Amino acid sequence: MNNKPFVIGIAGGSGSGKTFFLNCFLEHFSKDEVCLISQDDYYIPVAAGMTAEENKLYNFDLPTTIDEAAFIADAKKLLNHETVYKKEYTFNNASAVPKILEIKSAPIIIIEGLFILHFKAIAEMLDLKIFIDTEEEVALHRRLKRDLIERGYSAEDVNYKWINHVLPAYKEFLLPHKHHCHKIVINNTQVAEDIIRITRDISKEIRDTVLN
Repeated sequence: MNNKPFVIGIAGGSGSGKTFFLNCFLEHFSKDEVCLISQDDYYIPVAAGMTAEENKLYNFDLPTTIDEAAFIADAKKLLNHETVYKKEYTFNNASAVPKILEIKSAPIIIIEGLFILHFKAIAEMLDLKIFIDTEEEVALHRRLKRDLIERGYSAEDVNYKWINHVLPAYKEFLLPHKHHCHKIVINNTQVAEDIIRITRDISKEIRDTVLN
């Protein structure tokens, strides 16, 4: 098989609503048409037994926390129509049993994550770059909701990381690439139908040009 897959990069900061956008986007394709590789599954595991204070101070929002070489190697495998097997990252949750992810290549490959535009080798693979853009206040509200409920952080810890880790990383490693993206999606709304409509329009455009 010589046909090169069409590669879509979806980037957005923490709280941008990237996950919801992705889930809506994937609804428009069958499993045989699209596959997804996420930067989040390439975090380099940190030492077990980290204290609450150590966890608060550890900065996960740096490119050096990602196994860039493995991320690039697996993306290249998908481009070459190979299947990728990858252990799921569980965000240092000692009680979670990580699954082995099987990612089968497809005509459309989606690569998503905070640093995908910063990692030059990844950025050069992308045929379509989508930037999910959100106001800081909206993004922080979403981050608070997620981390307080899903990850058990305190509001103090979330705000500390937001000010000292999240925003500086966003402004240094993602924001400079915004205007090089093909599509910028403004996602300040809480109305699901707005994102559903946007993903429907983009997916139709891709289907008409790539799959037909």
